[in-house]
Amino acid sequence: MLQVENLVAGYGKVQVLQGISLNVPDGQLVTLIGSNGAGKTTTLRALTGMIRPESGRVLLGGKDIAGMPAFAITKFGVAHSPEGRRVFPTLSVADNLELGAYTRLTGQRPKGDVKGDIDKMFDLFSRLGERRNQLAGTLSGGEQQMLAMARALMLQPQVLLLDEPSMGLSPRLVEEVFSIIGRLKKEKVTMLLVEQFAAAALEVADYGYVMENGKLTVHGPADKLKKDAAVRAAYLGAAH
Repeated sequence: MLQVENLVAGYGKVQVLQGISLNVPDGQLVTLIGSNGAGKTTTLRALTGMIRPESGRVLLGGKDIAGMPAFAITKFGVAHSPEGRRVFPTLSVADNLELGAYTRLTGQRPKGDVKGDIDKMFDLFSRLGERRNQLAGTLSGGEQQMLAMARALMLQPQVLLLDEPSMGLSPRLVEEVFSIIGRLKKEKVTMLLVEQFAAAALEVADYGYVMENGKLTVHGPADKLKKDAAVRAAYLGAAH
């Protein structure tokens, strides 16, 4: 589904990604773990057109989308739930979800049943259903994270990119968010999950990549990475 080949990207003269290659197969959940500053968020920004790669290819279903502007990449079905949530604070929960379906409503992607899909989001994220008419800016951090994820899903994406969904959440809400991610996995939603909470990410993922200083150093099935001594020492801790 999504293939990244020798991707180089950064900010100005600062090269962050140093030729990374990864694969997100159709219907699978792949996670990218690593410490702060490793380049995980930069990877998602390069994949979604928020920054322009210097070189390399990003293939979605065989089509190279690298270097396209963000709005064009969205039309191809790449949805991004960004770090920091970035909901529209002065709009209601329902309006935020409708904006997630913007390309469907404007004929740039198949429309389908937008209203029905909003109802599905309220079923999947029950907290949002209770707050459908509430302004997004008044939601708690965890509720805003759920809204960001639900808004991305309203695209009916070919691939869903999740950037640090657990950031700033209480342990209880982290558990709830990962429960929802697990449900999406069962529904065969293709996902690339960027996450600093490595233990939870590897628990739910099919496959994982470890990023250090803009390079992918280790990768393999998530079950194997959980048992890898170096990965355990660096990212999982003695408790895991």
